[in-house]
Amino acid sequence: MKHVFGPVSSKRLGQSLGVDLLPPKSCTWNCVYCQLGKTRKLITERQEFFPREAILEEIRTAIDGKENIDWITFVGSGETMLYKGIGWLVSEVKKLTSIPVAVITNGSLLYIPEVREELLEADAVLPSLNAGSEVLHDRIGRPAPGLTFRRHIEGLAAFRREYKGRLWIEVMLLGGINDSDEALQDIAEVLREINPDMVHLVLPTRPAPEQVVHLPSEERIERAISILSQVAAVVHPAKGVMDLTGSPDLVQAVTAIVSRHPVQQRELLKAVENCFPGEKEKAAGMMKTMLESGRFTVINHNGEPYWVISEH
Repeated sequence: MKHVFGPVSSKRLGQSLGVDLLPPKSCTWNCVYCQLGKTRKLITERQEFFPREAILEEIRTAIDGKENIDWITFVGSGETMLYKGIGWLVSEVKKLTSIPVAVITNGSLLYIPEVREELLEADAVLPSLNAGSEVLHDRIGRPAPGLTFRRHIEGLAAFRREYKGRLWIEVMLLGGINDSDEALQDIAEVLREINPDMVHLVLPTRPAPEQVVHLPSEERIERAISILSQVAAVVHPAKGVMDLTGSPDLVQAVTAIVSRHPVQQRELLKAVENCFPGEKEKAAGMMKTMLESGRFTVINHNGEPYWVISEH
């Protein structure tokens, strides 16, 4: 499928069926930590990049008869809300199924009333908030001109006032950048203004485009939880388990996931082994076949091999 991938597993969303609405990489920000790499050209104009009916048909096919999907998650190869018409898709999906719908977004366009309106039917919205100051907002997100820190915060706060679903703010904690007490207190102050239902603390565990990106220490993680939990419940998600069982085409399923984010080799191997119980040699052969296909490249990050899509 072109737009639908997974399900992939996470602590936050269980078995989540991903729906990618964008051509890579279409974004309003150029985050230092982005697993998709650098944003070559910042985009702020919303458009219907692909026919909404075709996307809906893929979702319909993916959920037909499936029992292992906990969430349908709209996420983009960039900023999800650049897709004009996502509100229609959310509404139509909710007519198809009782599976809850989540939208992952950086939140940069929530200052626009029509963008907020398109999200009102979603069961959960997960916007980003990585800084409590203009300086760190610009340093981490490197947004398009006009997408200021204040505009970002005001958009999040306005959305909270209108939205009755679950608002889960994602905070990417970066070692040496936004993990100091001062930076965390600034984020906490902004969170009070927004009033989310929950804060999801996430870490830069996957390869990033910038050398300045490092994991925070355990002490800094604990300190972040301590400070931010004074405002809202904080979830520090454990890494989910990839589930490839039941995939009709294993190579296509892996390609769909790896094209959205790098995948740790040992995580991938375990998922492939689960497809061939008791046949480790067959699983190893499948890994070898996939790598030799030329679709994937292995890179090292923090001493761990990751699979990424080969650049042709």
